[in-house]
Amino acid sequence: MKIAVASDHAGFDYKERIKALLAALGHDVIDFGTHSTAPVDYPDFIGPAAAAVAEGSCDAGVVFGGSGNGEAMVANRFRHVRCAVCWNVRSAELARRHNDANMISIGQRMMEAATAEAIVRTWLETDFEDGRHRRRIRKIDDYGRPPTR
Repeated sequence: MKIAVASDHAGFDYKERIKALLAALGHDVIDFGTHSTAPVDYPDFIGPAAAAVAEGSCDAGVVFGGSGNGEAMVANRFRHVRCAVCWNVRSAELARRHNDANMISIGQRMMEAATAEAIVRTWLETDFEDGRHRRRIRKIDDYGRPPTR
């Protein structure tokens, strides 16, 4: 799978750590930055990563920040991106199982590195449940579009 990763300065260390994990698991990792802990504006890096997922040049994405909230907000501005803020393994499981999250956002200041790794593994290993959830995903993806006649 081709996975986009991106962060701001507050999520840089976990981004680097998760990049190594994803590569070790056999994924093709595309790093959209940032490339240091020097202060930056997260939309400059999260936006291009989310665009890559939205347009299909990446299959999925993982983004990082201090809390992960702003990063998810940026990612979710892109049509067909469903980015969930994950704070534990259960939130990652449900984001994938019920919401078919194709991106997740992790806050480096909110958890230990081992938790972040467990979140990413769980998200990758969990299948979308489909069924009743498919209807809801369609509604998310169509939200804000003019009705068809």
